[in-house]
Amino acid sequence: MMTNSKRRKGLVTASALLGGMLVLTACSGGSEASGGGGDTSQAKADEAAAKKASEAQIKITPTDGSDNASINNAAKVTVAKGTLTQVTMTTASGTAVEGQISADKKSWAPSGQLERATTYKVAVTAEDSAGRDAHENASFTTVAPDHSFIGNFTPDNGATVGVGMPVSINFDKAISNKAAVQKGITVSSSSGQEVVGHWFGANRLDFRPEKYWQGGSTVTLKLDLDGVEGAQGVYGVQQKTVTFKIGRNQVSYVDAKTKQMKITQDGTVVKTIPISAGAPDNTTYEGQMVISEKFTQTRMNGATVGFTDDDGKGEYDIKDVPHAMRLTRSGTFIHGNYWGSPSVFGSVNTSHGCVGLQDKKGANDPNTPGAWFYDHTLIGDVVVVSNTGDKTVAPDNGLNGWNMDWAQWKAGSAV
Repeated sequence: MMTNSKRRKGLVTASALLGGMLVLTACSGGSEASGGGGDTSQAKADEAAAKKASEAQIKITPTDGSDNASINNAAKVTVAKGTLTQVTMTTASGTAVEGQISADKKSWAPSGQLERATTYKVAVTAEDSAGRDAHENASFTTVAPDHSFIGNFTPDNGATVGVGMPVSINFDKAISNKAAVQKGITVSSSSGQEVVGHWFGANRLDFRPEKYWQGGSTVTLKLDLDGVEGAQGVYGVQQKTVTFKIGRNQVSYVDAKTKQMKITQDGTVVKTIPISAGAPDNTTYEGQMVISEKFTQTRMNGATVGFTDDDGKGEYDIKDVPHAMRLTRSGTFIHGNYWGSPSVFGSVNTSHGCVGLQDKKGANDPNTPGAWFYDHTLIGDVVVVSNTGDKTVAPDNGLNGWNMDWAQWKAGSAV
């Protein structure tokens, strides 16, 4: 027989055990009421969430956290099993980057080139066929200037230049892997002329054909240097196509002995101009020289090219030299001269190494020989100087690689 107190104690114990079983049952998710098939409330929740999740699979490149990313083609967003609905790219400071989703809404890319050494953030939304959204975010940093190189080239895109104009590329970093860089650059002409590159040191690469470019032809420069390793840990970033036009064939011949310059077009003399070349103590370089710059007026100070008096000041300092056209990097010009007597031109060589043409101060008289030559000259025209008694100009002193024969030129190619 059980006393009332024992019965109450037994009921309490049973309740506790039952309560424990209920708690355990609630935590384990199993009960006879659920059918005993192992189908839990958590599994149901997971299944419900899976049914709600979008099937759209977003991919952002470069991957999140990347550095040294290309500034050209690296940035891209694609989606599988869905379509893109929104893509935003901003710099770390919040500046938006323009871009466009493709017509099929499967990809997105920036509209232009990215900046170097810049962190970009990308946020993407896509939806699947059921209209369910998927989201993805990434951040990457583009290659820094210290780890990249660019080539500054001439002539400019769309320019019309003379037949002697080489393609000249000056790199902002020394290039040790010259073959890889040169293979990433092509120069071709509509004339079909063979074009070969020649290295002048570690930073400069020029391209030219064996003979002058054919007048009226079109030259195309393609830079495909993105990701090319030019030196250890230093990569190219440029991807660019440039075209320029070759004008009429004009070559001018300066004879320091006769003190005359004959201007020819397609081999025919179109004008003869009296000149004054370098004096016997300061003779003018000989050889083929390409006009690389033109200035309506410029300042010429002897101190900048080594012509100084005992006080260290320039032997001359002319602030308004008219119609000046550069022939060498070291300071040789063909230019107008208003300070010399008209009787000088054609009769005596008086300059410090330049070729002088009679002109007027102010460069505003179109009837002078200096003005005529300036107005009829293109960047890239050739001036051939002879009979000065000086040495031939160095091929890398200006754009003057024509002073190398074809075998010498080709020997300087890295490919």
